[in-house]
Amino acid sequence: MRNANNMQIYVVREGDSLDRIAAAFGASAEEIAYDNQISAPYPLAVGQALLIRSGGNAKQKRRVHVNGYAYPYIQESVLSETLPYLTNISVFSYGFTTSGSLVPPQTDDNWLIDAAWKQGTPPVLVLTPFDQTGMFNNYLISEITHNMAAQQNLIDQMFLTMEEKGFVGIDLDFEYILPQDRVAYADFVANVREQAAPKGYFVSVALAPKTSAEQRGLLYEGKDYRLLGAAADSVLLMTYEWGYTYGPPMAVAPINKVREVVEYAVTEIPREKIDLGIPNYGYDWTLPFVQGTSRARSIGNAQAVRIAIENDARIEFDQIAMSPFFHYERDGVQHEVWFEDVRSMREKFSLVTEYDLRGMGYWQIMKLFRANWLLLDDTFEISKM
Repeated sequence: MRNANNMQIYVVREGDSLDRIAAAFGASAEEIAYDNQISAPYPLAVGQALLIRSGGNAKQKRRVHVNGYAYPYIQESVLSETLPYLTNISVFSYGFTTSGSLVPPQTDDNWLIDAAWKQGTPPVLVLTPFDQTGMFNNYLISEITHNMAAQQNLIDQMFLTMEEKGFVGIDLDFEYILPQDRVAYADFVANVREQAAPKGYFVSVALAPKTSAEQRGLLYEGKDYRLLGAAADSVLLMTYEWGYTYGPPMAVAPINKVREVVEYAVTEIPREKIDLGIPNYGYDWTLPFVQGTSRARSIGNAQAVRIAIENDARIEFDQIAMSPFFHYERDGVQHEVWFEDVRSMREKFSLVTEYDLRGMGYWQIMKLFRANWLLLDDTFEISKM
């Protein structure tokens, strides 16, 4: 990791140039461009947030756990640059059959696991109940949580794979759990942990972003925060996807909504077990939005800024959601974009500190957002196992 102490955030104004900003901060224009992924000839968007190194002495930083999810087809350069900022990397994902047979990822993950270990970032096996279409299947969940023979078969196969490949933990990412399977799922998590602990493996579980125990909806009712917090070694609050592919334009992770989830979570789960979910992506919607027809395009955060620059769009910042957004027109079609920048990331990091959480988990690290990692390193000491 590069020395990133005492970073500042500057928001581009009308008439600014990178050279002028660099001179004002006594910084290198080339370094600012590199840190913020700006290509020559260094165009800027009004409203763009830049992370700038301001020097100074090292400061006392709180130690946090940082996890990132990655598919095995991640670009090698992105993986290599990101690994130093992670405690663990979660390999997405392994599946299973109703009989408990473990199904490996479609893309071979051995190279990713080897690369992670070479940089001192132990890999985690992610288990998901995907069907053949790649969708979450609650029938699979019901089968594996109630059929103890199949459950034991799955656990045995996971441990065998973990030993062979070098995984250090298991992340259970089960979604759309039926309400009647709520307790059985928590028991399953507890069973996995009970058998994993003697082998030195840890167990984490992903939680839908609930704000109360009574919250209705298939995404929430099968996830019992209190039971799962007790059953697992740690939990990830999936505090993103308010703005999502099929929904109306809005922030992916509005800080006011994220805060509501955290405030509820700490009443049910020990703070030292909680990781805050952080999105490393944004969405580009076409307008007008039509429910059931519109489909937003997922984009990277650095990519979002490039889109704004290419279309001469002014980036705004919503003071309630604490998230950046902008509008542009292309080929006669109106677009609305919401994404993350260093300002919105700083707000999320502040929640980790304010609520004394264990750390954070990124969904996902497939697209490089260099300024985020530099800000993270400037804010926290990243735990290494």
